[in-house]
Amino acid sequence: MNRAGRLWLGLAVAAAAVGASPAGAAGPWDKLLVANRVEADPNKEYRVTENNGPWMISACSFSGEGAPQQARDLVHELRKRYKLPAYVYEKRFDLGKETVGRGVDQFGNPKVMKYARGAELEEIAVLVGDYRTVDDPEAQETLRKIKYYEPECLKLDPDRRTTRTLAALRWIQREILAGDNDKKKRGPMGHAFITTNPLLPKEYFSPAGLDPVVIKANEGVEHCLLDCPGKYTVQVAHFTGRVLITTKPHEIAEAQSGRQESDTQLAEAAEMAHKLTQALRLKGYEAYEFHDRYASIVTVGSFAWVKRTMPGGGEDINPAVREVIERFRGRPSDRPGHEGQLGCQSLLGIPFAIQPIPVHVPRRSIAAAYSRDAVGSR
Repeated sequence: MNRAGRLWLGLAVAAAAVGASPAGAAGPWDKLLVANRVEADPNKEYRVTENNGPWMISACSFSGEGAPQQARDLVHELRKRYKLPAYVYEKRFDLGKETVGRGVDQFGNPKVMKYARGAELEEIAVLVGDYRTVDDPEAQETLRKIKYYEPECLKLDPDRRTTRTLAALRWIQREILAGDNDKKKRGPMGHAFITTNPLLPKEYFSPAGLDPVVIKANEGVEHCLLDCPGKYTVQVAHFTGRVLITTKPHEIAEAQSGRQESDTQLAEAAEMAHKLTQALRLKGYEAYEFHDRYASIVTVGSFAWVKRTMPGGGEDINPAVREVIERFRGRPSDRPGHEGQLGCQSLLGIPFAIQPIPVHVPRRSIAAAYSRDAVGSR
């Protein structure tokens, strides 16, 4: 069996739609019990850890003298009064370094500026919840309620200075809103929003990654698209096999045995993509191949961007991307009876796509290395 045949023997597996709950997922009764046992010890500090989240609600933030105590007061009230698992997160910003400002100085050099309020700034955020996904229904419902809560510790008092970030500005904004506006009804946490657990690495929130079977199919490929350094590339060819969707055990077994025609079609698609990639490389093009369960593609180029918005509002297309598209796109035919119709270009008798398209470069994800089932202690 040739290389493509070995690669694709396992890729003619039938696709079955199966729904499964995440391991250790909490059920509705679990959440009810959690809500009833949220700890609220005024002598205990509740700080965010890596075991919380991974998605949380940023309820409020504080800065300046007295901020730590006011943040703790809010955490305690959210836990005791509203039965919400709330936590404190502290972040220090180094503002002592010089930064480039807008404009130039009298010598034509970029303006160098420093913050006027000192070298360091400490921001303390109060975060709520331990949610598994950004669109968790419980998170969305809690966020909606938080925006209208009126905690006693956040009420503006002439005899007590508040360290809540932008408190005065937001009070003014709410007061000048006309009519029965919904925003005017919101409480001091009316600007709450969903955010990520700040202690988890960014890789945690990467996409779940490719199908392990697909990753295995691309192992050992010399010019694999997974190794393309850019964020984008241009797909110049696409070869498909036959898709089999079934849940019947005997059909799945036949597909796995390699006796069905889909095996041959997928192997041929992989072989054409491989040959075309090699031929393009010999001609000096940065070509890549990629194989999934149902097709193989060939791409050319490695690009950081495809299009961007210009200061005037128009869009600028990456000239290098445009060049690849123009080089491989279909050409008008000069065959009798087909004049003017677009026809595919080809190399070694293997056709390119009539219309090449920019695509994202797929990535191997390392997010699976982190457990998403950890639930923080409350």
